[in-house]
Parts: sequence; C-alpha cells; structure tokens
Amino acid sequence: MAARSAGAAQASGDAPGEGAERLTHIDRVARGKDARAAAPLGSHAEFTPGASRDPVGLLLEQAESRVPELVPIRHGRMLVSPFTFFRGAALPMAADLAGTPRSGLRVQLCGDAHLSNFGAFASPSRRLVFDVNDFDETLPGPFEWDVKRLAASLAVAGRDNEFGGKDRRAIVLSAVEGYRTAMRSFAEQHFMDVWYAYLDVEDTVSRLRSQMKSKQVKTTEKMVAKAHTRDSMQALNKLTEVVDGRRRIITEPPLIEPIEDVFADMQIDTVYRLLRAMLGKYRRTLQSDRKHLLEHFAVVQGARKVVGVGSVGTRAWIVLMDGGDGTEPLFLQAKEAQPSVLAAYCGRSQYHNEGERVVAGQRLMQAESDILLGWTHTTGPDGVDRDFYVRQLKDWKFSVPIEQLRPSGMQEYARMCGWTLARAHARSGDRIALGSYLGGSDEFDRAVAAFAETYADQNERDYAAFQAAVKDGRVEATTEI
Repeated sequence: MAARSAGAAQASGDAPGEGAERLTHIDRVARGKDARAAAPLGSHAEFTPGASRDPVGLLLEQAESRVPELVPIRHGRMLVSPFTFFRGAALPMAADLAGTPRSGLRVQLCGDAHLSNFGAFASPSRRLVFDVNDFDETLPGPFEWDVKRLAASLAVAGRDNEFGGKDRRAIVLSAVEGYRTAMRSFAEQHFMDVWYAYLDVEDTVSRLRSQMKSKQVKTTEKMVAKAHTRDSMQALNKLTEVVDGRRRIITEPPLIEPIEDVFADMQIDTVYRLLRAMLGKYRRTLQSDRKHLLEHFAVVQGARKVVGVGSVGTRAWIVLMDGGDGTEPLFLQAKEAQPSVLAAYCGRSQYHNEGERVVAGQRLMQAESDILLGWTHTTGPDGVDRDFYVRQLKDWKFSVPIEQLRPSGMQEYARMCGWTLARAHARSGDRIALGSYLGGSDEFDRAVAAFAETYADQNERDYAAFQAAVKDGRVEATTEI
C-alpha cells in the first residue's frame, strides 16, 4: 500500500519515554525473536473454550449500564445472524482471548477490529482515506488480539456470505499476510515515514483497476462518489424537516428521538443548558484553531440516536448546529464512552475520562482523525456522571457493504484491513520487535487462519445459545426494528 504525507506526528509508544532505557535496533530484533518463546507462532492457532464461559451472561452484565429501553434493540440486531451477533460480542471474545497465548508485544489496540469497523472518511486535506473507524474499546494490549478479532470476523462474514472453506481461508490468509508483510516493511522504515503513512482510497482504486472487472470498477467508483455526498448537508436533508418555518430533527422512535421527546417530563430549557455546558467542556479539548471554528456554530436542536450493533444502548446524541442563516449545518455526535471491554483483561485505562481514552487511542492509531474529535463529561438529567467523546456525525463516512462482496473482493478488502491495522499498530508499538516476531514465513498467517475458523465455529455455538436465551425469556430482543 502506498504511503503518503498525512499530517503532524504525535507521541508514540514505539519510542521509550523520558528516562527509559533506549534499546538498539539489534536489541529490538532480539526482543521480537525472544517473544516466540512465550508464544510460538504456531501457538496462535490454539483456542480452548473455558469450562465456565457464559457469553450470554457477559452480554447481560454489559447491558446493565445501558439505556434499558434500547437494550432489546441491541439484542434484536445481534439476533439477525451469526455475523451480527459477532459484531456485538466484543466482550465475550475479549474474555476468550485472555486465555490464549500472549506474545507480550503490546500496542494500542482497537479492541474491536472486526472488518465492519474499517471504512472510508474525509481527511482534513479532503482526501478519502481508509482506516480503522471505531475505537469504543481501544486500550493497550497484546497486538495479536486485534489481528485475531479481524481474522475471526472475516471467517464469520465469509460464512454469512456462503463462501466455501477454501475461499474463507484465502480471505483470512490475505488479511494476516497483509498485516505481517506491512509490519515487516514498517520495521525497515524511518518512524516519521510510518507516522505519515495512510491509505488513499482513490489512489488504491486506480492501482487495482487493472485487476478488477469493468462491473467491479463501476460499482467501486459509485461507492467512492457516494461517499463524497455523505456530509452535513446530506444529513440535514435526511435527518431534519422544516416545521412552522424552523428546522427540526425528525422523530422516528426509538431510533431517533429529539431531546424534547426524550425529556418530555422536564424543563427543556434545563436540558439544553446541560447540553451547552457539555459542549463547552468538549470545546476546551480541541486545539485552538478548531475552537475558533466551532465558535461560528450555535446549537439548534439535539436528539438521541441509536447507532451500530454493539453500541446500541449506550447514550448517543446528535446535535444539529448552524453557522449562519440555516444554510451552514454542522452535525456533531456525542457518544457515551464506557470502560473498554478489554479493561478486565489488559488493565484499566490511564485516563480518568473514558472519552479521553477513546480520543487518545483514535488519534494514536488513525493516520488522520476528525478535526472536531474531542471528549467531555457531564452530569445528566438523571444525576449520573457520564463520559462522552464527540466527533462529526458525517464527513464522507462510508463502509463497504460486506454482504455484497464476492470472495475476490473480500480478499482484497481483507488485505487492505491487514495493512491498515499494521500501520495503526506500528505507530504505537515496537514495529521492529513485531516484524522480527512475525518473521518472513507464513507460519503466523496459517496459525491465525486456523484460529479464525475454530472461533467461527464457537461463534455459531454462542449464537445458538443466544437464540435459545431469547426464546426462553432470559434475553429480551426486539426484532422488528
């Protein structure tokens, strides 16, 4: 994948902190090879379910901190297929990964690196870039956990698309080989070059054009063109309507509910004061030029919005803002940040504010992040303190329709995800030790591919257990939304 200049560098875990011992290149190579004693490359194929594992129980525990009336929607979305179940089951997989061999080579983890959590969005320079795009669970941990979550998601998605075993294996191998070879390449580059590397979508499409059928080229070009339309103006047309001469967010309960409906029993002026106070705290986390930008926008209206699969039930708000006479909209999304599902297995975050944890992890892993990415804290109308992170709702954001991919298309997509994940890990971890550990053979690739199929089997058993729990009433699920 081509590396391009992408923005200013930030501090990374690759280099030792002030006062720490600096290892030589030789020492870092040796560190990677020594890690094979703790976790031989072939050991990453291993997965033995714990006798006491209860994935449904973990999901029910996780639901306790979420909005009660929205939890059945989450469960309903997970009930659609083994793939949607997998998307919502980051916590059970984190618990499972904790029992697998550990290399001891830590990076900033995405924490939920399944294939649908990669996508395209606009860079500050207005290029369409491809990157990891979900960081709710980000936390430092063993690099292989992200790789295994990605690999398993590809195996599960391949089954969902009714691909044969040979095609699924080729897809997973493509992702892991893409990760391994990219990491070894980054290990040979200057760290500043690694920091500036990113994946330009339109350049990648041009490069792959000769390998694609004409129909695939047209479909891809349409997706790229569509991504360019996904901005605040498009959101304005989709999510609002004019009522009595005023722009108002539409009402589609329970998926979109204006603040006035959610807090119908409270003084709305009080709720909006809390909202503006929350945004004021958020504004202080932005760099000075972005603070100046945000000053030009005023709050018009807010609403609660249900998003995703795994995130459903956490508190997510959209805020319509305007920079003038109603023709300069800006949509922000404030999403609740709860402790990472990895915290019980990798250690608690160094950040007191969970929103700051998300933002710090995102900035460290992404080549370029949303210019309005920040965090905040508020005491809600219910008197409970909660952390949030804030970003633009839409800025050319686009995800590949996984269900429409053929084996060849998913294989190329998998390689892109592997390269992107390696680049994200190379920014925060010891890329030289990682490259040394992974080695030049495909032993790691084959081991993770075997793990992926084994875990896809386990995911199907867990999905069946989840279906049974819904049927017997242990889990409440709403399937018609």
